[in-house]
Amino acid sequence: MIVPDVRDHLKRYAEPGADGRVFVGAKGATPRRNHFNRLWHKACREAGVSGLHFHDLRHTGNTLAASTGASTRELMARMGHSTARAALIYQHASADRDRLIADALSGLVEKSRKGTEQDQESEGHAGDTAG
Repeated sequence: MIVPDVRDHLKRYAEPGADGRVFVGAKGATPRRNHFNRLWHKACREAGVSGLHFHDLRHTGNTLAASTGASTRELMARMGHSTARAALIYQHASADRDRLIADALSGLVEKSRKGTEQDQESEGHAGDTAG
């Protein structure tokens, strides 16, 4: 679960309170972009990660949120967007989600077929009737 990691980060590195900044510099100031980027790249190197941009975290988080089945309205609220256009970006298809949709459709077809078969059985079959 990621929640303990986020709580630990907030306790160690963020300002207190609901309106506190998530990232603050050593002197309590908002990190400047060029300084933050240096820290970000250093952290990525130390973690053995290459080519990861900070904004990629937002994209990944929102894509994962969309894959849970969150509605467009829920994604908009999570991301702070006022239009559906931005939220729809994160609702792109994934192979896992496509498989879930296909399985659900198969289930609907199977349920329909079973209902049809039961209806036919209750009506009887011409071969079973007395002549």
